[in-house]
Amino acid sequence: MPKNTKIKSVLIIGSGPIVIGQACEFDYSGSQSIRSLKEEGIEVTLINSNPATIMTDPSLADNVYLKPLTTKSIREILIAHPNIDAVLPTMGGQTGLNLCIESDEKGIWEEYGIEMIGVDINAINVTEDREKFRELMLEIGVPMAPQATATSFLKGKEIAQEFGFPLVIRASYTLGGAGASIVYKEEDFDDLLSSGLEISPIHEVMIDKAMMGWKEYELELLRDSNDNVVIVCSIENMDPMGIHTGDSITVAPAMTLSDSTFQKMRDMSIHMMRSIGDFEGGCNVQFAVSPDEKEDIIAIEINPRVSRSSALASKATGYPIAKIATKLALGYNLDELNNQVTGNTSALFEPTLDYVIVKIPRFNFDKFEGCNRVLGLQMKSVGEVMGIGRSFQEALHKATQSLEIKRNGLGADGKEETHYDTIISKLTYASWDRVFIIYDAIKAGISLSKIHDITKIDMWYLKQYEELYSLEKEITSYKLDTLSKELLLEAKQKGYGDRQIAHMLGCLESEVYKKREKLNINRVYKLVDTCAAEFTASTPYYYSTFENTMTTVDGKTFSANESIVTDKKKVVVLGSGPNRIGQGIEFDYCCVHGVLAAKEVGYETIMINCNPETVSTDFDTADKLYFEPVFWEHIYDIIRHEKPEGVIVQLGGQTALKLAEKLDAYGIKIMGTSFEALDLAEDRGRFSELLTELEIPFPQFGTATNADEALEIADQLDFPILVRPSYVLGGQGMKIVINKEELEEHVVSLLRSIPGNKLLLDHYLEGAIEAEADAICDADGNVYIIGIMEHIEPCGVHSGDSNATLPPFNLGEFVMDQIKEHTKNIAIALKTVGLMNIQFGIKNDIVYIIEANPRASRTVPFIAKAYGEPYVNYATKVMLGVNKVTDFTFNPQLEGYAIKQPVFSFDKFPNVDKKLGPEMKSTGESILFIDDLKDDTFYELYSRRKMYLNK
Repeated sequence: MPKNTKIKSVLIIGSGPIVIGQACEFDYSGSQSIRSLKEEGIEVTLINSNPATIMTDPSLADNVYLKPLTTKSIREILIAHPNIDAVLPTMGGQTGLNLCIESDEKGIWEEYGIEMIGVDINAINVTEDREKFRELMLEIGVPMAPQATATSFLKGKEIAQEFGFPLVIRASYTLGGAGASIVYKEEDFDDLLSSGLEISPIHEVMIDKAMMGWKEYELELLRDSNDNVVIVCSIENMDPMGIHTGDSITVAPAMTLSDSTFQKMRDMSIHMMRSIGDFEGGCNVQFAVSPDEKEDIIAIEINPRVSRSSALASKATGYPIAKIATKLALGYNLDELNNQVTGNTSALFEPTLDYVIVKIPRFNFDKFEGCNRVLGLQMKSVGEVMGIGRSFQEALHKATQSLEIKRNGLGADGKEETHYDTIISKLTYASWDRVFIIYDAIKAGISLSKIHDITKIDMWYLKQYEELYSLEKEITSYKLDTLSKELLLEAKQKGYGDRQIAHMLGCLESEVYKKREKLNINRVYKLVDTCAAEFTASTPYYYSTFENTMTTVDGKTFSANESIVTDKKKVVVLGSGPNRIGQGIEFDYCCVHGVLAAKEVGYETIMINCNPETVSTDFDTADKLYFEPVFWEHIYDIIRHEKPEGVIVQLGGQTALKLAEKLDAYGIKIMGTSFEALDLAEDRGRFSELLTELEIPFPQFGTATNADEALEIADQLDFPILVRPSYVLGGQGMKIVINKEELEEHVVSLLRSIPGNKLLLDHYLEGAIEAEADAICDADGNVYIIGIMEHIEPCGVHSGDSNATLPPFNLGEFVMDQIKEHTKNIAIALKTVGLMNIQFGIKNDIVYIIEANPRASRTVPFIAKAYGEPYVNYATKVMLGVNKVTDFTFNPQLEGYAIKQPVFSFDKFPNVDKKLGPEMKSTGESILFIDDLKDDTFYELYSRRKMYLNK
């Protein structure tokens, strides 16, 4: 069936600020959906309150409303746009679905004649209400765990008495497993039951008999109006039941499932999707399978929307789920749509993988002091990485190298856990670092059967680990000059990095690199083609691997490399890796705009990133996508292969910036601000010396590399003292100390976690106002300040956790002039070419410099959205040397004020200290526009600005 021609204008509901459980995968889905609608000539109106996303960029939807996600906002939009025909609520995660339900209950869709597409309200209600879902599954003959619904505390107690322990409590209508828990002991039940009932918006929980140790799987489905269904991807959780899928290590395709059971699971998932409602679009189904030879299957849940896993499945297969789901919502059938990766097969053709995907979650427990780090049913990760390899072992290594937690892969880096009791404890109580601990356990001599008994991880995975350790042991018995080509090639094929091999051999990484180059053991690049090379793929989306060389009849040896290098001028954009607190979706926004700007001025663009949730890793954002770890060895090989004119490091946050030194050392051109300037700004001590030369005020300071030096400096500075490490993001390790005892304790703790770091000790400007400025600067010293923001919270609360107001509301002309003058002088002194962010403390009308970052900052997307200007586009063209700042006509549009409001995920860590300080804790942000300072929200924020400061 062709598309529904009655639909001319569609409203999309976004997912709002990033929180744990609902992150930038919905920005990716939403952005794809908007583009899919626009291709059909349909007007798109978007509501979303998140300024950091590509989705809310004015270049995507026709009408973008950066408004709170409320029914009041929905009404305002429908009144302003009476031509809207339909609403698509399936791209905005749980937030989008919940708002859609609330609008339906209030009669808004009926009142304004709005058709719901992509899902129907019955499907949402039956899948979100756990009691209705259970009844339906019983009706259609799909097995589920023994379970019952409780809408009161008393009913919950009765169910627990009937089932016995362990039990699982799941709250209805929540996201990220909020309110869910496993209850092992009767004494814990009352509190966890109360919590689940309270968190559920309808005060309902499902209590299940816990299926501990069962294996967990997910399938991603799409269905059209003709009832055609495709299974896009099967995903296996390496972790057994009991850990939220968002916190699980997941593998695609499913590895340990028999074909007959997989076929049963396929049939069951299609039956479930058809039973929940008559709709066209995407669906995510989760199952548990018994770990014995019977492989009994039970259903866990079904989500009638694009899910967190849809982004992963799209990147894993190259099949754009959100884009196709949107077309189906318009009435198209799967066989009428093209697979955009191959260009010559239909969307009804199911993807086939000839590679393996491993996803590993990224955690940020260090930001939540005192939190419970044991993993369970409530999601705790803040991001994720994905590795692509020819084998599970290679993909696993690439994923661990992508995490950016100072590990070089699994083991062989001197950072293994060796204490037996710690290893056993971390295996028993699922730890965030269990992906490494399994390897350490094998190395410590713990048997696979014991590891399996404790973790219930399938023996196939454990044997894969054991093979890796056996290879490490074998290599360790050689020296570099005696290591054979065959063994070195095997290590590379199994994903070991040069650094790890160097660690095993007791030599330098560069020596291993030279040896494999001499032996012709080089990376080759393969296409992610959705069809196991059965058809030719037309999209340049690559991953690396190592292959045995082949010899032709005329004696030439080669490995098949599918990445063809053009003779066009090229630029590499380094992505920001996994999301984490302090470095989130705002850098993805910057990378995407950097790529688009470079394309506009004639560059072939090459994106390197490993985050499956983002728009930057969409197969058609850059001219070429390398889905690889943002890890030196991988980057260097891509650069040597592609030979770009240079690399942009300013847009990928601290991840990309940390690689600038290596790039510079290897003679690779950094586009824009030089490494010397980047390093000078990062080195707190050298930067303060520059400020002294420029006669720009900054708080009294000293630098220390150990506790004794810190105590000496404390004698010269007045307490309170702000302690800051160099080269970190998100205020990592920053703390205000008020006496020598606290100072010594914190310095020792810092140097244990960041050895060799140079610490800066500042006199803390108590009671100061904090402000910040972002600017674009060119090589001729032209500086344009794109925005100055005043923080509502006092100096000492991290800028990412502060409510930032644009323009300032309380800074006089004298102070504003100092901010402008200091910004221009510092930008010129650092020879900045591109973007820069400077943070200020203001006390007694004197403007002090806190820090300067000559790169894209967290606030750039916020300023761009508030003023309606494409600042990253301009800055990229300046970095590339194509334009000067003076070439652009700046015309910022903002009536009243815009406030960047931080959003926290403290509900995932109920026992942590929620007070704010110099170390960032927020996971996302929203934008609020107000007409004037009499606004109630501003008044409330300002009245409680000081109560949160945590020294």
